[in-house]
Amino acid sequence: MPTKVALPEMGEGVTDATVTQWLKNEGDQVKKYEPLVEVNTDKVDTEIPSPVDGVVLKIVQPADTVVAVDQVLCWVGEPGEEIPEDDGLPAVQAAPPEPAAQEYEPAAPEPVAAKPAPPPTPRPAAPPPVPTDAHLFGAVSPLAARIAADQGVDPAQIQGSGIGGMVTRRDVLAFIDSGGANQRTGAPASVPALKAAEVADPMATFISPVVARLAVEHNIDLNKVTGTGKHGRITKFDIERVIETGGAAKLDEIKPHPAYDVFKPGTVAKHTPVRRSIAKHMVESKHTSPHVSAFFEADMSAVFNHRKAQKNAFARQGVNLTFTAYFVKAVAAALQAYPVINSSWSDYGIIIHPEIHMGMAVSLDADGLIVPVIRNADQLSLLEAARAVNDLAARARNKQLNPDEVRGGTFTITNHGISGSLFATPVINQPQCAILGIGTIQKRPVVVDDAIAVKPMAYLSLTFDHRILDGVVADYFLAAVRQGLENGTF
Repeated sequence: MPTKVALPEMGEGVTDATVTQWLKNEGDQVKKYEPLVEVNTDKVDTEIPSPVDGVVLKIVQPADTVVAVDQVLCWVGEPGEEIPEDDGLPAVQAAPPEPAAQEYEPAAPEPVAAKPAPPPTPRPAAPPPVPTDAHLFGAVSPLAARIAADQGVDPAQIQGSGIGGMVTRRDVLAFIDSGGANQRTGAPASVPALKAAEVADPMATFISPVVARLAVEHNIDLNKVTGTGKHGRITKFDIERVIETGGAAKLDEIKPHPAYDVFKPGTVAKHTPVRRSIAKHMVESKHTSPHVSAFFEADMSAVFNHRKAQKNAFARQGVNLTFTAYFVKAVAAALQAYPVINSSWSDYGIIIHPEIHMGMAVSLDADGLIVPVIRNADQLSLLEAARAVNDLAARARNKQLNPDEVRGGTFTITNHGISGSLFATPVINQPQCAILGIGTIQKRPVVVDDAIAVKPMAYLSLTFDHRILDGVVADYFLAAVRQGLENGTF
């Protein structure tokens, strides 16, 4: 009898999802746990695997269809098996993502004549632990698993180079090209420098903000620069080498970022589920909260010095020490000092959240952005914060987040400065009280003790709900964030 594959529960409060693309066609062979279809919910793309070996007999829900939980996606069975007309059989579902901590949302009490008691503040369920190397060891990314299945390769034999030893698509391709040389049981083989077209890896052609800024400032055509970074990526060293040689690779014309080549004049770009979700939330936010913004400037010298001294030590533990980790620490400390910022509006009163769950906006280029949540950010060390930032950002870009990992945030930070922006007034991520914008860090002349000094500076913006906050407490909070960045105690 064929097996019915239905949409599993994707997280607390998630009732439906949009089918974005089928990874298998009718008639295709499929192995157990091999991805069948990609669905989108809460801006998270998730692959639904097959619960059994067999053949895809019938695809019930085409792409761009909104499907409810427990609704049939497809049928898998043996060739020639008939699909029963009775759709009441229990669905065989893929294992749903492990639920994360639920955001506390107390119900407003019934109005009474006497002065009402304050609402109860039970603590939410314990949040999932920050991923560690041991937690990720032996894991296989969904795309790597699909490639391995197509090529008849056992991922357990492959030495993973991803976070915590995760086997990535690059590892699988390298394993195939090397004839099975980089096995887990033997000495890991070095991953060959595959071309970007061969691995379809967007990071191979990724241009960092520093490289982009130097190229523009010195009128350099990046298409004519030979990259010496991993998989041919253009690094700051490559640009400086061109500058030192007289800027041989000049800019012939302005070229857009490759991610935006899909937008052509005279065409209509169809809305993706992510873009529709972003549009819906942004309009709702503006209609819900009166937005006001305040701006501060922070001297990043202490952060620069500390990062320079500790970056290699963090790298030896497999962690990239980014500036975002420092902002997570500084903002968490400021939220502890001013808990009213870590709040939400209700008709009864201001809900002060008992935990600090910090959203971190991650850009997906033309696909929009997504905001994974760092749970209990105030309890993390700098190393743990950096590891969480690395893990969530990488899995967000690789479409490996669970729906619950983008829910339950109590405050959000967005580093719009990675593309060179100085100022921004971000839209509040409802139902939160505020969002912090971080501008690009650049060296500027500033006055220090009546003398001109060159310092790495960054503008900070706080966009807040004026129903909850007045300008003075917003300024106090920004001053606390600035103090956390400048005092050098990380």
